[in-house]
Amino acid sequence: MKMIVYDAENQVLGRLSSVIAKELLKGESIVVVNSEKAVISGNPENIQQTYLKKIKKGSALHGPHFPKQPNDIFRRTVRGMLPWDRTTGRNAYRNLKVFVGIPEEFKDKERKQVKEADASKLKTKFMSLGSLSLAVGAKKRW
Repeated sequence: MKMIVYDAENQVLGRLSSVIAKELLKGESIVVVNSEKAVISGNPENIQQTYLKKIKKGSALHGPHFPKQPNDIFRRTVRGMLPWDRTTGRNAYRNLKVFVGIPEEFKDKERKQVKEADASKLKTKFMSLGSLSLAVGAKKRW
């Protein structure tokens, strides 16, 4: 099976995630590097409030448990675009690996970027996934 490596640096989170979700449903194995450098478009204060609401929802004992680390937030975003209630969606999700930074094994491999997800074309404010995760209380591990 072919493995596709995506570089999330300066890519819009939602647009990149939708492309990745479609590829996963086709049966591809996908690796995403530099997940902390993906961006979310919009007012940074509103983005922080939205994610803090998701994290504080429910209880610590029963959940729902929403991630704080950038690679886990990225995985959760892709998961939301897959048919999670069916086995095809769950099996596709298992073929996704997301990393903060670039691991040694993927440094020499060719990394793709999605042209439609380029954040340099944004005319609005935006926030990186790394700064969002620090704002919602993650400990910096990257």
